[in-house]
Amino acid sequence: MRWAGIACILAGVAATAAVMERPQQRRLCKRARQVHIETSRAFNRSSALLAGSVLADSAMEHYRGSFSNPVMYVPPLVATFSILAGLHGGADRHAQTHTVRHAIYWGAALTGLAGTGFHVYNVMKRPGGWNWNNLFYAAPMGAPTALLLSGALGAAAERLRNQPARAPRLLGMPAGRALGLLSGIGLAGTAAEAWLLHFRGSFQHKAMYAPVSIPPAASALLLHAALTSPQPRWLARVMLRMTWLVGWLGLAFHVRGVARHHGGWRNWSQNLFNGPPVPAPPSFAAMALAGLAALRLREREPR
Repeated sequence: MRWAGIACILAGVAATAAVMERPQQRRLCKRARQVHIETSRAFNRSSALLAGSVLADSAMEHYRGSFSNPVMYVPPLVATFSILAGLHGGADRHAQTHTVRHAIYWGAALTGLAGTGFHVYNVMKRPGGWNWNNLFYAAPMGAPTALLLSGALGAAAERLRNQPARAPRLLGMPAGRALGLLSGIGLAGTAAEAWLLHFRGSFQHKAMYAPVSIPPAASALLLHAALTSPQPRWLARVMLRMTWLVGWLGLAFHVRGVARHHGGWRNWSQNLFNGPPVPAPPSFAAMALAGLAALRLREREPR
């Protein structure tokens, strides 16, 4: 009887522990699901912001080119759909790929890839081919690449939604690592485009050094976090937040740069084309947003 009593007590303790453990497991699963979906939503929003920059830039540049080739109407149209898909995805909490959004993102990526080919051809066909002068004044290389990146960010967000909440994977690797690599490489490319344009402007203002110093550092730290074992990366987070700030401060500087031209904003139809590109700086904010989301997911992955 004594051993039977002890067995009953132990069984009761085990049952109580099991009952108490279930809510905790549900909370952990819910927390993992929240990080999983919140990362997807952040990438959707990042894609929308980057597509907005592409829409404004491509519409202006192709208007300046008088839309001489009917294909020049495609990027603004695709970027518009990508913005709508990103806004819709940013509000969507469902753990399932949205077929229409996914198709739009793939269309944006393919359009960006084709546009990059067109712009490379535009540079190469000019006298002198691949030289600094043609890189400065021919079709800009960064604009179609940004549309490609916008589509890639959105497509990654949709793929992530279909992954399990615990230990999601993309491209055969942990999702945090894959997204960190994508964001880090994209941020490095964005900084390279800023360096090219600011080099053309002879870095005449000290603030022009910010987008070619802070974002590359953030990119390097994010890539390091993606390639090494998961752990808290406070410095990478700080640099990414500074990159986000650089994007919006850069927008203010470019707006001021347009205002400083003859006639200011009253002569906007000319100064928007001759002044610094107003749509460009927010792309840093978009990439920083994606980078922070990727870093948050990476830090929660098992070592």
